[in-house]
Amino acid sequence: MLEHGFESLLRSIYYGVDISPQGGYAVFMYKPKNATERINHRYKISLGQLKKVIDMVENHAYCIDVLMQSQAVQKALRATDDLLLENHLKTCTASAIKKGKGDEAIKEVMEVFKKRNI
Repeated sequence: MLEHGFESLLRSIYYGVDISPQGGYAVFMYKPKNATERINHRYKISLGQLKKVIDMVENHAYCIDVLMQSQAVQKALRATDDLLLENHLKTCTASAIKKGKGDEAIKEVMEVFKKRNI
């Protein structure tokens, strides 16, 4: 029984789930309610990662390790920016086009792309 309990503990740590005595699983993952919550949650995760990078620099961590973590933060931010842009296109831009302000909306999005490629 102890082995089974230890195995369950390892699975729960690895998979982020709680294995109930009845054999069911309870997943403890944050589930954002909408796109705004999802975007905000991702930015907060990136902030936590960035704080870790700063901590690594302050504690004189190996430079390559710092660079790897920094690149991970940048990748996460780019992915969140993509999600934000997708949401903007589906909501704000679509609404602007329906209101006859499509040219302005497209110009605005194009400015984002120009800055992104710098």
